[in-house]
Amino acid sequence: MVENTDDTQTPLKNWHNDPRSDEELLHVALTEENEDRAWDAIAVLHLRGNPASFEAARQLCISQNSKERRVGADILGQLGKEDNKFHEETVTILLGMLEREQDPDVLNSIAVALGHRKDPRAIEPLVRLKNHPDENVRYGVVYGLLTHEDERAINALIELSTDVDSDVRDWATFGIGSQIETDTPEIRAALMARITDEDADTSGEAMVGLARRHDERVVEPLLADLESGWYGSLPFEAAAAIGDPRLYPILARIQEEWGNDKRWPYSQLEEALAACQPHTEV
Repeated sequence: MVENTDDTQTPLKNWHNDPRSDEELLHVALTEENEDRAWDAIAVLHLRGNPASFEAARQLCISQNSKERRVGADILGQLGKEDNKFHEETVTILLGMLEREQDPDVLNSIAVALGHRKDPRAIEPLVRLKNHPDENVRYGVVYGLLTHEDERAINALIELSTDVDSDVRDWATFGIGSQIETDTPEIRAALMARITDEDADTSGEAMVGLARRHDERVVEPLLADLESGWYGSLPFEAAAAIGDPRLYPILARIQEEWGNDKRWPYSQLEEALAACQPHTEV
C-alpha cells in the first residue's frame, strides 16, 4: 500500500494505549480494506516494536502472497524505530527483498520502508529502479532517497523531478529543494525548471527550494503567483525563506483582505510578513 505520510494526523491518534493484541493488529493490517484503519494498526505495531512483531513481519516478507509481503515491509519500515531496534536485521531483509521482488506495490512498500530507515546502503539499489515503468515504484524510490546528501541520490531525484507523474515530480522536487542542504548549480537549475510546473504543489516546492538557497530568481514568479491569488502555504513559506521586501506589499494586502479571518495558513502569512518587512534607515 502507498503509505499515508501525512504526519499532521499523528497527534490525534491514541496509538500508545491501543488495547488490541499484536495478533489482532496484524489481522487488521492484513485484512482491513480501509487503508487508514490498516495503517493505524501498523502504526501501533511500530510503536510497540517487540520481537514477536518483528518475527511476524519477517515471516510475511518471505510469503508467496504479495499483500503479505507488502504488509511485512510496511511493518518493518518503522518497527521499533523510536529506539533504533532491529535496524540491521530490517535493512538486510528489505535489501534482499528489493533484489528479487517484481510486484510494483511490494516494491513501493520496500522502498518507502528503506526511506524510513535512512540507511545509505539502500541508495544504489534504489537508484537502479528510478526508471521503473510503474509510477508507484518511482514514487517509492523518491521517498527512499529523501534526505540523503549523496551525489547518486541527488542526481536520481533531479531526474525524477521531471517525471511524467505529478506526485513523483512533487516529492522529488521537495527532496532536492527542502530535504537536503546541498546547493549546486544542477539543483538550482532543476528547481528553476519546475517553477512553471502545471502541478501547483511541484511549483511551490521548487519556489521553496530556491528561496531556501536565497536565489533571487524566485522573487518575480513568486510575486506573480501571490498577485494572482495563490495563497497556499508553500508560497508563504518561500516568501519567509527569501525575505525579500519586494514581496511585502502583496503580503500586507493579503493580510488586510483576510481581516479577522485567521484562515489556514495565516501563521505562515505572518512569518512571511515579518521576514519581508522592509528595513528603515535610522
